[in-house]
Amino acid sequence: MNKAQLIDAIAADAGISKAQAKSALDSFTSNVGSALSSNDKVSLVGFGTFSVSVRGAREGRNPQTGQTIKIAAKKVAKFKAGAELSGKL
Repeated sequence: MNKAQLIDAIAADAGISKAQAKSALDSFTSNVGSALSSNDKVSLVGFGTFSVSVRGAREGRNPQTGQTIKIAAKKVAKFKAGAELSGKL
């Protein structure tokens, strides 16, 4: 499912216009992104938890030359599915 299909599904389920559904989805993603950039967790009971994880610096290899390169540490977004969502899989 892509973003447009999700917007269509939200609009149909909630009985709202596609513009309102798009606005709600954009607000959700924006607020989750803001919380994660502040190193906060976003927990939605039954659905899952969005959090920030730190991936440490490491060495890698350039596949074309085989040369060793340094890969810098960085923060990455992480999602852990809740029990209710996991039960639907």
